[in-house]
Amino acid sequence: MKKLLSGLFLLFITFFCRAQAKDYTQYADPMVGTGGHGHTFPGAVLPFGMVQLSPDTRLSGWDGCSGYHYSDRIIYGFSHTHLSGTGCSDDGDVMLMPTCGKPQFNHNKYASPFSHANEKASPGYYGVKLDKYNIMAEFTATLRTGLHKYVFPKGSNANIILDLNHRDRLKHGEININGNNEITGMRLSSIWADSQYVFFVIQFSKPFKNSGILKNCVLHNNMKHAQGHHLKSYVSFDVEDGEPLYVKVGISPVSIDGARKNLEAEQQGWNFEKVRNDAKNTWNKELSKIEVESNDTAVMRTFYSSLYHAMIPPILGQDVDGKYRGRDLQIHEAKNFHFYTACSLWDTYRALHPMLTLIDRARTADFVNSFLAINEQRGLLPVWDLSGCETWGMIGYHAVSVINEAYQKGITGFDAEEALAAMKHFATIDRKGLNRYFKIGPLVTMGSFYRFAIGWNDYQKLGYIRCYKAIESVSKTLEFSYDDWCIAQMAKKLGKTDDYNFFIRRAQNYQHLLDTVTGFMRPRQKHFIRIFDPYAVTIHYTEANAWQYTFYVPQDISGQMKRMGGREKMAALLDSLFTTTSKLKGIMPKHDITGLIGQYAHGNEPSHQIAYEFNYVGEPWKTQMYVRRILTEFYRAEPDGLSGNEDCGQMSAWYVLSAIGIYPVCPGADHYALGSPLVDKATIHFENGKSFTIKAVNNNKTNVYVNSAKLNGANYTKSYITYEDVVKGGILEFEMSAVPNKERATSGADVPVTKIE
Repeated sequence: MKKLLSGLFLLFITFFCRAQAKDYTQYADPMVGTGGHGHTFPGAVLPFGMVQLSPDTRLSGWDGCSGYHYSDRIIYGFSHTHLSGTGCSDDGDVMLMPTCGKPQFNHNKYASPFSHANEKASPGYYGVKLDKYNIMAEFTATLRTGLHKYVFPKGSNANIILDLNHRDRLKHGEININGNNEITGMRLSSIWADSQYVFFVIQFSKPFKNSGILKNCVLHNNMKHAQGHHLKSYVSFDVEDGEPLYVKVGISPVSIDGARKNLEAEQQGWNFEKVRNDAKNTWNKELSKIEVESNDTAVMRTFYSSLYHAMIPPILGQDVDGKYRGRDLQIHEAKNFHFYTACSLWDTYRALHPMLTLIDRARTADFVNSFLAINEQRGLLPVWDLSGCETWGMIGYHAVSVINEAYQKGITGFDAEEALAAMKHFATIDRKGLNRYFKIGPLVTMGSFYRFAIGWNDYQKLGYIRCYKAIESVSKTLEFSYDDWCIAQMAKKLGKTDDYNFFIRRAQNYQHLLDTVTGFMRPRQKHFIRIFDPYAVTIHYTEANAWQYTFYVPQDISGQMKRMGGREKMAALLDSLFTTTSKLKGIMPKHDITGLIGQYAHGNEPSHQIAYEFNYVGEPWKTQMYVRRILTEFYRAEPDGLSGNEDCGQMSAWYVLSAIGIYPVCPGADHYALGSPLVDKATIHFENGKSFTIKAVNNNKTNVYVNSAKLNGANYTKSYITYEDVVKGGILEFEMSAVPNKERATSGADVPVTKIE
């Protein structure tokens, strides 16, 4: 018996060691999306970490939103905060640049050329050679701190430049040079987030010999303290040839003391390789939550690069002691949860948050509690929260989707009654009340608010937004209707019948814009406007046209189908969307409408569920065909490998879920639509120790169709799977084929349904 137990123990240890040794980071490439219009950054970051330590190669412009673009050849410096894949630039806080010779403060003079041949990036690490100075620069990070390693050439006068005027407008700054090995200070900046506070503590591994502060364009050598709105500084060192200089930086949204506590808690000593290895291990732990297998290395690289990018935002917004800066810009303390910010909800409610609901329930509860904390501080749930500020980015009140999705999937740890009250308040406030929550800020924020709020009263009173009353009237009406459905589901589960009845009626407001003659969602004033072209990109739709928004009724696909004239007519219109050869029209900006198949536009979020809607009309083989085409045509593990903005993880989350074979067409519903698995095998590991495996037998580039399926060994005829079947664990096995099975999942209970009765 002892020998048997000993043998089992050794078997367990062997299995455990193998599991621990599996390196998922070898497939994840931070460079994906840094070219084209992906707007990602390549620097060092931990999953959902406060610090994103990355090079800045571009100071402005739409393709410079992350601070880095692969086509650039100049590095201005390395800052500690960056946004991943957004359409607005922000962050770039606490920018340091190593130089040689006399300190320079003009960014064009201290910047250095670099070559991609001398650049490396992996999860938690970034390294590059600065050609101008022959300096090797390397970086790694913890949750709230960054660690720099610089090797200067022999005989050089080594400097570190700190530029608080980098990128965003500096409203107020502070620099304190303490002794001969530390700089502290703060940066209050404004661009998209009106008042972004970042406090910092910078420490050096050896004493500096000289220092100075540039204030209002005048250099003051040996100045120790300065405040103002134009601040830079330098420190200089004597270094030996090949001697590394280490710099560690702690940041905080709260105070210098908070930054120091973060640094003391997360950066012990100067062991760069240990911090780098710890970062790698942390990433491996997170990436192992979805374990996939494929004989195609390119698929493995694209999958784990996508999962990596889907685990960057939202970002941790609190210090190690639990303190954070709230929506009222005051200091609060998170109790029994972690506070997160940088929530791009118009994008991420669609796939990112449903993905995290599956694999990260604890953090999802933190997201909801963060929303509720914001609501408590300012009386309104977030729209696009960033660094204690509301940016009002995009449309809809989609925090309600994330909350409902979490609650429907059994996630606890937040006050559901409080959540429902906050959801109802946002959805029923009038425009005058909404105005009270707007604080005058920079032009970009003012514009975002008025874009968000205009037409608000129309929806409340008429059930739709008049097209000559407000821009984006069709998109707003449709997205508000879905959000109202989310509130209704939350109310239903809590037994609030009156609330359910009120919001389920509003969830049908999409009907006001559905033209049953053409089948399109059309703008209307009192009646539908006479001049209408579904190919035109106009002010009536959000970064889209009528083709793309017509299929945005995730909460009532059956009801929409019935009003369009039945399944065949809806199927025919879906076919036409993908097969039409007509091009986009109109004068509105179309840079977000990319990744086109006909009028399907994968480069932007309004199209993301459309390919899966063939399941709902009983033609799942078309879902399989188009999903596989999107996976292989619009994603590559290359710098320009994304068809549109990464959008804080949404673009990558679509790939992750679709590559394993499932997708949440209607977040908050009880099922996932099935597609065409790109990977041969995927195992989702849940926090409770259970796992769900999806296998694709005979899977290859030709065999894109599902011929048959089995769930836990039994024949499975549906083109969807319930959440309950997934989370209780088991095996879903697809037999793939080069020929579509047009008899499978075409009618009855085998077809997924969303409907309002």
